[in-house]
Parts: sequence; C-alpha cells; structure tokens
Amino acid sequence: MKKKKNIVKFLLIFAVFVFSGCGIYSFTGASYGTAKTVSIDYFQNRSTYVNATLSNTITEALKDRFVSQTPLSLVKSGGDLHFEGTITGYSITSVGIKSGETASYNRLTITLKVVFTNETAPENDFDKSYSRYSDYDVTSSFASVESALVEEITQQLIDDIFNDSVVNW
Repeated sequence: MKKKKNIVKFLLIFAVFVFSGCGIYSFTGASYGTAKTVSIDYFQNRSTYVNATLSNTITEALKDRFVSQTPLSLVKSGGDLHFEGTITGYSITSVGIKSGETASYNRLTITLKVVFTNETAPENDFDKSYSRYSDYDVTSSFASVESALVEEITQQLIDDIFNDSVVNW
C-alpha cells in the first residue's frame, strides 16, 4: 500500500513538472521572453493585382496563430510584440514549359513585407520580405483554384513569420 502511494506521489510530481513551465516556452517551440501582449495591424494590399479578401485573410491568420499557439494576449495596438505589413505582390506566372512551348503549370505567388517590433527584446526586431507560391495545372481555371491556393500560401507565409518572430531556432 505504501509503495502504491509513493508511485502516485511520484507521478503527481512528475506531471506537475511536465505540464508546468517557466512560461516563456511552449510545445510549438515559441519563445517570447517577457512579452505578454501582441498587436497585429491590418495588412494593406499594395499589389498590382488585388484579391479583395487577401488582406483580411492574412491579418486574421496571423492573429489566429498567435492566439492559438501562444499565451500572449491580442491587443489592438501597442503590444509587446507588434506586426505591421503590406501585401506587395500577388501574381500569376507560367512555369513548367513542355513541348510546343506551352506551360504545363501556372504559379500563384504572394509577397509580403513585414515589420516586426519586439519591445521586450529589440535585438529581435526585423523588417523583411516573404514570398511563397503554389502551382496549379493550366487546365484548371484560376477562379476555381484561387481560394485553395491562397489558403495554402497564407499558411506557409504565416509559418515563416511566426518562426522568424518567436521560434528563434
């Protein structure tokens, strides 16, 4: 009986150590030091071709990532971590030229310019451009694949921004 109580105590202590932490590290690998809040400005679309929902899609995806994968509180402005950005490119190009000089794929590329300010660790600030793309078959109409492509590219861009700002590996 005493042995069983010792095992239960050990498991309880072990669980406390495993599921508690110092508060600056998470299972996602994010490290945000002493920051408590994050603010994310609306990403303005300054690209030549404008997708009407892209600004909102990117802004909300970045907010969602920080809310779901960090304990930081989202504030409208003045966050310990602050993001502002611009969509600078949204373009379609032909790739994968095959015989007869016709394209076999088209490529949607989205480019962002992001300014990150870390009030608690200014050495981590950056002003950087990000660009990601996804290819689709030329036999598909762009209108039929656009939303899926935008979703895929947006997730890649958000991964890049999140990793550069708080993962620091």
